[in-house]
Amino acid sequence: MADNENSRTASGTRVGAVMDSLRERIASRSLMPGARVPSIRAMTETLGISKSTVVEAYDRLVAEGVIVARRGSGFFVSGHAPPFALADVGPRLDREVDPLWLTRQSLEAGEKVLKPGCGWMPPSWLPEDGVRRALRAVARDPQSPLAEYGTPCGLPALRQQLAWRLAQHGVDAPPEQIILTDGGTHALDLVCRFLLEPGDTVLIDDPCYFNFQALLRAHRVQIVSVPFTPNGPDIAAFERALVAHRPRLYVTNSAIHNPTGATLAPAVAHRLLKLAGEHDLLIVEDEIFADLEDEAAPRLAAFDGLARVVSIGSFSKTLSAAVRCGYIAARAEWIEPLIDLKLATTFGNGQLAASVVHRMLVDGTYRRHLEATRAKLADAMGETIRRLGYAGLDIWTRPRAGVFVWARLPDSLDAADVARHALAGNVVFAPGNVFSASQSAAGFLRFNVSQCNRPKVYEELQRAMEVASASRKERERV
Repeated sequence: MADNENSRTASGTRVGAVMDSLRERIASRSLMPGARVPSIRAMTETLGISKSTVVEAYDRLVAEGVIVARRGSGFFVSGHAPPFALADVGPRLDREVDPLWLTRQSLEAGEKVLKPGCGWMPPSWLPEDGVRRALRAVARDPQSPLAEYGTPCGLPALRQQLAWRLAQHGVDAPPEQIILTDGGTHALDLVCRFLLEPGDTVLIDDPCYFNFQALLRAHRVQIVSVPFTPNGPDIAAFERALVAHRPRLYVTNSAIHNPTGATLAPAVAHRLLKLAGEHDLLIVEDEIFADLEDEAAPRLAAFDGLARVVSIGSFSKTLSAAVRCGYIAARAEWIEPLIDLKLATTFGNGQLAASVVHRMLVDGTYRRHLEATRAKLADAMGETIRRLGYAGLDIWTRPRAGVFVWARLPDSLDAADVARHALAGNVVFAPGNVFSASQSAAGFLRFNVSQCNRPKVYEELQRAMEVASASRKERERV
């Protein structure tokens, strides 16, 4: 009797796996309405399971109306595709702690909620008074564009300033090769629209910024992750992925990696670019936190000369999230088609926001703000690492600059459990697996040091770890 029950349980698990596999392919549009579903024999061989398991899974999906059976022809996706939902694509996590819900928790949180897991600095760390002064100055200037659309590439004066700033990091990008956007996400979305087709393969770091995964899934591409080390991607694994999957694109941070805070090493950068050339790989280098560096990390775009690297950035994290202004720097022949895509999808970008950013760059406000912020972050980094160590967490690597610390929980605790328990105490933590496409970071949390200066953060962390540990022991006893 026990053997039969175990068999039914295992069989049920395998049946569920087949059903989930097909549901995910339908949700991601890999299988469209009317498309033929892999045959029972093909699915049996692909998954290495019995024919009876696949037959049962298909019968259940037919009963649910997900697929239809046609005599003599096989099985097909039924009806119209449901509205595309990112929550239905990719690894299934508890909705309380998946990437997009984590963002919502942080954005919708009231003043009483602490957010050591969010990705931005608190308003008190940003130059709000400087933004107000710049807004007033732009409003008084009769030459300021307050009522008209901007030029397709964006405010010329700001693009000139960005070209000069990129040159300080060795990136040769004249103003004609820079396009302004409404923030970094808009920049990445335009690049993905331009370079990718549904079904293409894209490499990402593991772990990486979780919104890379969400945006790439919205573009219906296949994601392959490569383990990330304190010096950059694991080059041996990177090369294996290039050979096995022939990806079109690699998306990464070189300076102040999100979520680990690591910095790309020169030797890794050179090897990475050599492999990219050998395998015809394009690279998007997101520089959104680069202005927080004390010493500049190697830039792939500088080594490469924008031949196969696209550099994107934004002022959302360093100046103001409300002043939406980002940029794309790319090779010359890509600018015109990128402009066409920008006009087709947004018609332009915020001319007022670009004017405010330009004003703050040229009057010294931004430079002074960065100097003060780097000093505050260095102090906060040291204090956060000290207090996390006291709480028993292991620091993966000590960042040279920036806002993030990547830390492993003690006693093999599950970070999602800890984060879930902390929500009850009005603290939002960022569990590691929301950053990991392979779901291999279950024991990690990402900490934003600028949001960790309240004792309650560590008190709630300790409490949540104790509750998670007790719950695990209770489950093990049962």
